[in-house]
Amino acid sequence: KALLGIRAAMELYTNLRPAKLYPALKDDCPLRADIAKDGFDILIVRELTGGIYFGKRFTGEVNGELEATDYMTYAEHEIERIGRVAFESAMKRNKKLHSVDKANVLDSSRLWRKVMHRLAEEYPEVEYNDILVDNTAMQLIKNPTQFDVLVTENMFGDILSDEAAGMIGGLGLAPGLCVGPKYCMAQATHGSAPDIAGKGIANPLASIWSASQMLDFFGYETWGARLIDAIEQLMVEGKTLTCDLGGTAKTSEVGDAIIKHLENENSMLI
Repeated sequence: KALLGIRAAMELYTNLRPAKLYPALKDDCPLRADIAKDGFDILIVRELTGGIYFGKRFTGEVNGELEATDYMTYAEHEIERIGRVAFESAMKRNKKLHSVDKANVLDSSRLWRKVMHRLAEEYPEVEYNDILVDNTAMQLIKNPTQFDVLVTENMFGDILSDEAAGMIGGLGLAPGLCVGPKYCMAQATHGSAPDIAGKGIANPLASIWSASQMLDFFGYETWGARLIDAIEQLMVEGKTLTCDLGGTAKTSEVGDAIIKHLENENSMLI
């Protein structure tokens, strides 16, 4: 509840969730070896302040029994602004965008698709595709390399980004950046994990990767790239990993290893 309130108050309508499978972690990927062997790099652009999570709700007695209703509501401007973020993100990557909806059933998705089609005309360089959310869930498992940027509404994005996290080694490697017109909030997607609090075994890499996204947002792309490079070196070495990645390292040891890589590069971050 508090997190939703923060997102609404700060107008953080964009959630950028990368899902990159490092070749060094291919054995931690639950997909078949022939699918995981070359890795993949996907960016999920999730709308964050609309849809069913922020719609009207009702729980009450109807015809003698309890009934609950959640409204999924989207206005054109909400779809357009997240759509532009997705198209601009695709322009910076491989110029390929899939828009995820459920237009064969939902009116909100039919509006979503209509607005996305209009935006696609402004970005002729981007290869644009519509895809239903259930098919997306299947295709992510069958052939994740077909995707570059995925854009979708709030609930679909929540579910698909967690699926993608499971494909790259777990939520401990799932970063996130929440962005609005004035503010951004770097937030790893895994939550607080109270069941392991105080044990010193939490994987800090998602938070560190989120910090890299924040540096990129503020225009310090070189610094952000150094953080990513340090993470990748750690993955390749495979020595200092937490238990969720099959290692024995403590949280602090992973942090120390990242700092060591940065110091070896004489990074300005230190």
